[in-house]
Amino acid sequence: MSGKSLRRAGIWLAVIALSFVSPAHAGAPDRLDRFRQLAASRLALAELGEEVSDATYAEISQLLDEEIVDSLASGGPFASVPFLHDRLDAFTEAWGTTVVRVTRVGPLLVGAFQLGGGGAGNSVRVYGRLTGPALGPPATDVALLATLTRDARPTVHPLPPADQTTAQFLVVWEGAATGRGTRALRVDHLRQHRDDVRVVWSTTEVFPDGLLARGYSTRGSEFRIRYEVRYPGWTPGCDGQTEHEDVYRLTTPAASFTRVAHREVNGWHRDFRRLVAQLFSALTGGDGGALGGLVPDPGLRRMLPRTLRAEPACDAADGPGPENVSIAASAAEGPWQLTFHRAGTRWRLVRAGPVIQ
Repeated sequence: MSGKSLRRAGIWLAVIALSFVSPAHAGAPDRLDRFRQLAASRLALAELGEEVSDATYAEISQLLDEEIVDSLASGGPFASVPFLHDRLDAFTEAWGTTVVRVTRVGPLLVGAFQLGGGGAGNSVRVYGRLTGPALGPPATDVALLATLTRDARPTVHPLPPADQTTAQFLVVWEGAATGRGTRALRVDHLRQHRDDVRVVWSTTEVFPDGLLARGYSTRGSEFRIRYEVRYPGWTPGCDGQTEHEDVYRLTTPAASFTRVAHREVNGWHRDFRRLVAQLFSALTGGDGGALGGLVPDPGLRRMLPRTLRAEPACDAADGPGPENVSIAASAAEGPWQLTFHRAGTRWRLVRAGPVIQ
């Protein structure tokens, strides 16, 4: 018998032993049947390229909410994360693109929902006991406390509590891949506030125009991200361009995240491209003084046409931290290649000429 089968058998033996005191899952088969109906009808439309409606995603989420709330209200093994994962597996097996993972964060249970193959229908849902007056019998004070929805794939990372009773966690939202090894990324820091949770910090405060990350990692109260940096001459999909890597840390449990470390990767490329932009600007403007500092060879300066422009192509460097880099350009008569040499921190144009086609 597999490890998963043994786990299921142990969980269900505990459930059967306690079933005479727990009616929590009396409606569960009906929910699962309804979920299967949705998977066989409306959700199956996604395989045909048709868009699944928000109403369908809302109904699916409600079925899963009811299943989780019933389990938490029952307590005991029904409220354990292994039992919940086992129950939710029955739902997710009915539709292959549905993934639901739950995580204990102090007194809260946090669910990361991925209901579709893309970003649609994805959410983070927080469950717990209401701290105010009970709305009915004791078992009914468990509820869905908060929902956070984004067009991205969520992952939950627990954090140490802000104080003895205040839970908090990170949610990393991963968007679609760009095709060049990066993807849209957003990190939200959420903290419990009575019967609610609130976003107390987000990477959108630091990157209001969005963040395209090559990778990230979390460890305790710290996370690290490496991301693209845009600058004149940056070209999508090229290797060796400047990127940044930042480390953010929760300096005290009750604080918000602060950047504690920063480094540049391939910082030379941004500096190099700044000089290239100066070269083309000097050519266009006929600035002989500026051109003389960028192209020491008088003969080479004279052969450069004023119509010379940079082309959006990857640079050809002779290795990491290179001494020589060639770039693509064009003039009225056709394509050119320009080669720059670095001595110390200074880049200078040393060769240039039309490309023979």
